[in-house]
Amino acid sequence: MAKMAGISRIRPWKKVKEERRKVCASEYGTVLLKLFLYKVPTAICLIVILVLWSSSTTILSGRFIHVCVSSRKLTDLYCLSAGSHPNFEIPIQHSHSDSQIWESETRSTTLPTKEHPNSISNNNSYIIKQIIEIPEASNSSESSMNEKTINDYYNSSKETTVKLGDEVGGGAIKMGSREEEDHREEIIAMKAIEEQLREQRSWINNNNNNNGAAECGGGRGIYVYELPAKFNKELVEQCGEMVPWMDFCKYFSNEGLGEQIPELGDGWYNTHQYALEPIFHSRVLKHPCRVYNQEEAKLFYVPYYGGLDILRWHFKNNVTNELKDSLGLELIQWLSAQKPWAQNSGKDHVFVLGKISWDFRRNANGNNNGYNSNNPSWGTKFLELHQLQNPIKLLIERQPWHQNDVGIPHPTFFHPHSDDDIFAWQWKAIRSQRKYLVGFAGGARPDSSENIRSLLIDHCTTTEDRRLCRHVNCTTGDCDRPKAVIELFLESEFCLQPPGDSPTRKSVFDSLISGCIPVFFDPFTAYYQYPWHLPEDHGKYSVMIDKKELKRSGENVVKKLEGISLEKREEMRSYIIYELMPGLVYGDSNNVIEKFQDAYHIAINNLLQRVSML
Repeated sequence: MAKMAGISRIRPWKKVKEERRKVCASEYGTVLLKLFLYKVPTAICLIVILVLWSSSTTILSGRFIHVCVSSRKLTDLYCLSAGSHPNFEIPIQHSHSDSQIWESETRSTTLPTKEHPNSISNNNSYIIKQIIEIPEASNSSESSMNEKTINDYYNSSKETTVKLGDEVGGGAIKMGSREEEDHREEIIAMKAIEEQLREQRSWINNNNNNNGAAECGGGRGIYVYELPAKFNKELVEQCGEMVPWMDFCKYFSNEGLGEQIPELGDGWYNTHQYALEPIFHSRVLKHPCRVYNQEEAKLFYVPYYGGLDILRWHFKNNVTNELKDSLGLELIQWLSAQKPWAQNSGKDHVFVLGKISWDFRRNANGNNNGYNSNNPSWGTKFLELHQLQNPIKLLIERQPWHQNDVGIPHPTFFHPHSDDDIFAWQWKAIRSQRKYLVGFAGGARPDSSENIRSLLIDHCTTTEDRRLCRHVNCTTGDCDRPKAVIELFLESEFCLQPPGDSPTRKSVFDSLISGCIPVFFDPFTAYYQYPWHLPEDHGKYSVMIDKKELKRSGENVVKKLEGISLEKREEMRSYIIYELMPGLVYGDSNNVIEKFQDAYHIAINNLLQRVSML
């Protein structure tokens, strides 16, 4: 058997040759098949990559990766970034809003139009969530989306609102492939903003203690840097030269509150929209949690008046970018020598800046994408410095793609000293006779085709019943008198709040504290700005009207607002006056408010909560 087994292992030569030929043929066929299967998809992949490369850009800068995608709808690159230390200058726009005051998702009330009678209620973000699943954006506080340019930002209400009423019969929303792609990009951008706002709301301290003392347990409180005077006090002293056509110094009396307005009552001051820095500074200096030993602090406040630093250069000729940036760079150099700054890479530090975020975000090329074509080097690059990415920045208008930019209210004219001041004003506002359905304080923007101010003014001034709408024209100086503006808001049911030179307006807060229901035309005016001070349910206090739909429909905005019932108006006004108003005003620095949290209390308590989470 063994012999037979051995013989069986020896194959005849012819049979071996035949089998080899079969194997070779089989292997040759396999190779051809593999070549076909692999080469064709590879070629297709190369074509796809070339197409993507033609419409996108990947940029490496420092430890940042920037992936930018362009489209016809988003006029500039839409970029997503990842990393921890950005060192990449971003093309953005800046506001030129230095005329005194006025030129400057979940469930909002959205009014129907003639074309879309069923498209009522709920703003873009809420409806978007019902339509499409989108991957969650990163929550990292060190990750930013600052490459989103201002054209996409400022015009972002390119109607991301998807009207469910348009598809009454059901079925998917129909659009071409290009439109669908653009729409998807827009949704992703909005989703990213919503994620950032949710993260910022998670920092809210629900303790109703109005002085934050309970948050200073364990001997850890607020340390205020004693900066050299050139970073704050000396900037205020230059007030006489900041704005050539006006006496700007009068706005810095009374610790930044301005001159008193006796005719409006106790606690009323002629406060400038850019006065936040000295107002906040004076409050922090007297905070019960303030400590004088750095080792006992958990929050470090840097009292740099960056807004005034910028403002002093706005209206001067032949000022170089190097000069405008110099004081901010000196501040970073000064901070770098401080032990607390290095310990947490600035994460437990806060800056309070009294101008809009875009004024601090000039890009590396010294331009802002044509937003202010007369002055392409507008503003400084302070907030684009990589050292400024970790600290919290409180601003009157945040950059929505930056996690650590937090919007807090513009200073209003009202700065109560006591609970009684608040009670008295609430009583007056709720009992005020509303003579007009609609009020609007603002000037036209005839040079801006995208701005709807001129259209709104036309709607207001051409109503048959002049009692329905009243317009106070800011271009003629009417808004320079705070009493006239506050009286307009006290006498109006609704106050129109279209964007001005930038999305946000001081007028929003002056109207809210007067019990006038704001009407927005862009979610960036308020909804994506103030997560600590305004509720997520925007329909409780405001109305949203899609500006493109308003243009397209030809409907009069005054007539549209008439459709909101008296009962609904009273409900919204009561919520604004009793629930929101105390948290939208900044009390004076010596206030004895106990029953309410004002805007400062809310901000400082949330900051303490934020750093306690580090």
